Amino acid sequence: MPEDGLKYDRMVEQALRSVVRRSLSYAAENGLPGEHHFYITFRTDDPGTQIPPSLREQFPEEMTIVLQYQFWDLEVTEEGFSVTLSFGEAPRKLIVPFPAVVAFADPSVQFGLQFETANGAPATPQSGSEAEDAGPENPAKAAPAEPRAEQPAGEEATAPTENVVSFDSFRKKST
Repeated sequence: MPEDGLKYDRMVEQALRSVVRRSLSYAAENGLPGEHHFYITFRTDDPGTQIPPSLREQFPEEMTIVLQYQFWDLEVTEEGFSVTLSFGEAPRKLIVPFPAVVAFADPSVQFGLQFETANGAPATPQSGSEAEDAGPENPAKAAPAEPRAEQPAGEEATAPTENVVSFDSFRKKST
């Protein structure tokens, strides 16, 4: 097959990642309107990802966070974002480069994007669950990913798949 000199697949991935960047930038400047909230799955083993060692130990490959009720110091750059979230009632700062993001969803509008991992395999984000101390009087501040099998019944929160756009759908299929 002829080589794609224009590299459309990379252009499409950059365009889709800009949706994540712009959504986070909006939230950083204005807060989240209405019922909007974000599920963001990212590679914890990406060289640019900076998370506390305890979280890296708990989530050695991927983690899903939820930006909804309470998050602090959300900063967005061209390269990535940083945010402070509460884990076990302790604030923790996360720094995530955009190439480490493998999935982004806003369940309030049934929107989601899924990206390939660095090795080219489709991402398989794990569902987030509400933090243990969450409740009507104390909403979850962040929800690290938990394997589905370990979640208590009735507490599983899944990202919508109805409008998920997989980056793989834009790739050329080799024969």
